[in-house]
Amino acid sequence: MAGTSFERAASKLAAIPLAAALALGSAPALLAASAPAAAQTASGQPYLAPGTTESLITDPTDKARYDKLAHELRCLVCQNQTLAESDASLAADLRRQVESMIVEGRTDAQIKSYLVERYGDFVLYRPPVQSNTWALWFGPFALLAIGVAVWIGINRRRRLANADAPGRPAPVEGAGAATSADIDRVRRLLDER
Repeated sequence: MAGTSFERAASKLAAIPLAAALALGSAPALLAASAPAAAQTASGQPYLAPGTTESLITDPTDKARYDKLAHELRCLVCQNQTLAESDASLAADLRRQVESMIVEGRTDAQIKSYLVERYGDFVLYRPPVQSNTWALWFGPFALLAIGVAVWIGINRRRRLANADAPGRPAPVEGAGAATSADIDRVRRLLDER
């Protein structure tokens, strides 16, 4: 169990404004609840989870590495947010773990491989192209190709059905074109009115 009972209670209390905003559907309340995270990320500082007061990283180049990694890794709870964007306690733990690995001197590749080893490829916001992710990467293009093939097939069948329909008179050359006699007839009809 991570943290003391006081820290767990504080994190639950910190979630109450967000839960209330979601329940009431109030956009201003939702913005107010997410304001601390937005203020920290807008100021260029890495987001610190509730209950943490300072970053382990002091070097500006390491802070830049941390920010880059935090935007490349996915929150395992939120699933559609990066570690940098998430307010979940697991994301805060992962951010702290990434910070400590940077301080230890690990490379970005080592940090990513450690997290992938522990949590799977899902932890990467952009999963690699591998045999187990082919459907994810190439599935939309395959579905698009199938859709185009079906559309072409339907249009081809329609054309063949219209051309081979029995009992239908063959199209007459020049049919539909107005002759000068037709134009004179229309003028006479319009003049009578």
